[in-house]
Amino acid sequence: MKKHDTLVKLHDDKYYILASSSYADDRVLTLNYGDTFGIFDRWGDIKQFGICVQGIYHQGTRFLSDMELEINHYRPMLLSSNIKNENEMLSVDLTNPDISNDKDIVIPKGTLHISRSKFLQNGICHELIVLFNYGSHTYETELEITFDADFRDIFEVRGMERKQRGKQQIPVITAKNQITLSYKGLDGTERQTNLHFDPAPAAAKENKVHYKIKIAPQKGFTINCTSIFTVKENPVEFEPYTAAYNKLKTGMDKSREMIAEIFTDNEQFNNWINRSKNDLLSLLVQTPYGSYPYAGVPWYNTVFGRDGTFTALETLWVAPDIARGVLLYQAARQATEVKPLQDSEPGKILHEIRSGEMAETGEIPFKLYYGSIDTTPLFIVLAGNYLKRTDDLDTIKEIWNNILRALEWIKTYGDADGDGFVEYQRKAESGLANQGWKDSHDSISHKNGDLANFPIALCEVQGYVYDAKNEAAYIAHRLGHKEMAEQLVKEAAELKQHFNEVFWDDELGAYVLALDGNKKPCRVVSSNIGHLLYSGIVLPERAHKTAEVLMRDDMFNGWGIRTLSAREARYNPMSYHNGSVWPHDTAICAYGLARYGLMDQSLRIMQGLFDASLFIEQQRLPELFCGFPFRRGESPTAYPVACSPQAWSVAAVFLLLQACLRISFDGHNKKLTLYKPVFPDYIKQVKISNLRFGDEVFELDLVKYEHDIGIHLLKKPAGWEIVAIK
Repeated sequence: MKKHDTLVKLHDDKYYILASSSYADDRVLTLNYGDTFGIFDRWGDIKQFGICVQGIYHQGTRFLSDMELEINHYRPMLLSSNIKNENEMLSVDLTNPDISNDKDIVIPKGTLHISRSKFLQNGICHELIVLFNYGSHTYETELEITFDADFRDIFEVRGMERKQRGKQQIPVITAKNQITLSYKGLDGTERQTNLHFDPAPAAAKENKVHYKIKIAPQKGFTINCTSIFTVKENPVEFEPYTAAYNKLKTGMDKSREMIAEIFTDNEQFNNWINRSKNDLLSLLVQTPYGSYPYAGVPWYNTVFGRDGTFTALETLWVAPDIARGVLLYQAARQATEVKPLQDSEPGKILHEIRSGEMAETGEIPFKLYYGSIDTTPLFIVLAGNYLKRTDDLDTIKEIWNNILRALEWIKTYGDADGDGFVEYQRKAESGLANQGWKDSHDSISHKNGDLANFPIALCEVQGYVYDAKNEAAYIAHRLGHKEMAEQLVKEAAELKQHFNEVFWDDELGAYVLALDGNKKPCRVVSSNIGHLLYSGIVLPERAHKTAEVLMRDDMFNGWGIRTLSAREARYNPMSYHNGSVWPHDTAICAYGLARYGLMDQSLRIMQGLFDASLFIEQQRLPELFCGFPFRRGESPTAYPVACSPQAWSVAAVFLLLQACLRISFDGHNKKLTLYKPVFPDYIKQVKISNLRFGDEVFELDLVKYEHDIGIHLLKKPAGWEIVAIK
């Protein structure tokens, strides 16, 4: 996928994420809510070591870089810590070590229980600290909380060097229980961290509060600590802990209704689905246009065009409201003019939006950035599929002009040289060099390992354009534009023929990865060809051959599909895009195989990702993992700085389920079709409820028998027909 990884002199990639040490190795815990996320150690503290990534971040800035709790100048002993199932709360259990004076132990270890409960709102971190005395004596103890805020931009934290920074202000004690840390940035904006303590501490200094506590046997003492992060123009109001948590839970209960409930007879598979659903909900952010899935925590906790679109496509059948929010948001941010620094061109759909000091000053180009070649056709693909799923013609009418402008961009700017293929070349040196989903600097190469020169026409992008023209034709037909629909179908057919003539390589036995700037094919085998199956641009007689290539040992490693074949010169299983495994990429391949009726291969891939989930903590598929071969009884090898949760990774399970159920909607004709559904061996029953069409719902119960799958309809919207093709 992405992404701009930070400026490192030893790397050609401008935006390489520095990994001299990894936060993943330090067993951190993450919370996220909207524009705010936190990275904590297992004690619930924020401590800096390695590459110093822990902290609480808001709108692209770290507002807390240190926060540590001590009891009698000792660090408490860790009992356990975890993130609750719905991702809303970090819960930590601690106890005291042996606390002694010069001669004696005055509080034996394990006497005091210290619980810490943290949750986030947008711009706020709430923490409840409870000390409870399980001893038989009254104890007097001291508790200190130290804190600091460096207000570093997230790109600084990732390793990007800056020539100068803004001015750190002296902390201000505004009241005995309130302390303000602040920073005036080079963008002229003041950012503040306001800390509130209740009850008031015995003493407060610029970066520390001190409590003196006397606790009787079987009694407790409670401290509420609220950290509020504000940009001067956008203050955040204080809210008490209990009221804030009740509001959070109410919002979560409401948002859960967006996604259909899926239950199987396999408990481990249910855990994977539920984990994925909770992770996806935690990444959904409410915008003026509806829900939008942020890409991932920690590095991509913001709007990405490609990620949002693929996440919406993966979940469209179970959560169509996500697609609507993505379409409306992207339409509102569609480019209207040529701006080379932002890679902006009229009709283009955004790649990324960033806030923070460095975005505001232009030190990075991502404040509103359009440097991706595929988001524009994928926007059209999503629009057509959304209309089929929902029959929401009003929304499509609202964005019809945006769809027309996207089609025009494909024709004029996308295919600048008029050869019939869409290609990319960045317009400014500060932008991304590669602009497909594999956008590392070294992800597009020739057989000998040489990097491709620009402009580059990626194979999968031509598939997306083919799909986009067909979906646009469907939309045009529904809107009564018959001639336009016929023309788009004709253009799609011509592109399919032309593509199969140019991109197929008989000697390679596969479609080539890309054409370079000299129209020379990049004759390497990659997972990109699975996206071609997904789009439908593959000729039926070549689908089996494409499947054989994808399922070879050099591509399928037992867990998933490698991004690059192990036979290629640039293969490295520990790389970002040249041999690693990405769950979303693998799921797209599985769906593409199912589209061509290649169910055995599709189910084998589904089995691989399911098996991988069983070894991964919380069954949460990360952004990517290393592409080393399957080793029985061992987990996949982690990629050190992978985001987790990552939207299009946690959404993969829903696309995999759709692939095996082969479920599709025709909202206009009110027809739900299950076309020769197939279950994997480890699932015998699937129950689907709250599968929404407008304000009405479907409820289905699918049961696997010896030679058949029984489909039991429990509820359906009025006028709908359920078609089961076996």
